[in-house]
Amino acid sequence: MGSMRMSRFLPLQVAAVCYRRSGASLEFLLVNTTRGDKWTFPKGATSSRLSHSQAAEREALEEAGVVGVIEPQHFHLFLYPKGASSQRNGVKEFVVKAFLLEVTHTRPPDEPGRNPTWFGIDDARIALAKGRTVNYAAELRTVIDRAVDHLSPGQSVLPDFRPTHTTWRSLLRILTFGLVRTETR
Repeated sequence: MGSMRMSRFLPLQVAAVCYRRSGASLEFLLVNTTRGDKWTFPKGATSSRLSHSQAAEREALEEAGVVGVIEPQHFHLFLYPKGASSQRNGVKEFVVKAFLLEVTHTRPPDEPGRNPTWFGIDDARIALAKGRTVNYAAELRTVIDRAVDHLSPGQSVLPDFRPTHTTWRSLLRILTFGLVRTETR
């Protein structure tokens, strides 16, 4: 819906959502932001010499020191703020294309202070929300949710789906009601 419109007007970045399987569970690798006060996914600018997935792969190597297999297609788009409202330039929003990267091995990252750390699913959601406004925390939680959904074939996430916003809830009710009505005809 809005994501295609957003991407035309906002600058684009790419992110590598780095993961590994730990038994039946998943773990995600997060890094500290440049200022070191929040957790995030390795991400950065696109490059004319690289595909978007290759640029995301480069960011994962530079910021998290990870090597692995990246999917060629992004699985999610999300909004991400840069800067602070207290700064002269204020907050600038980016549209970020998220790519899944299965980590095969790690080495020390090129960028100092990134502190790459593995988190379980719930801990990753909590870590990404810390220090962020409600809407950006929700954007990043959704990235984890979509990644888990994408990486868990055959497990429907629908019964668990609880929209937080009343508009989405009523839209879901209308859509569900519409489906039920058409099936009974």
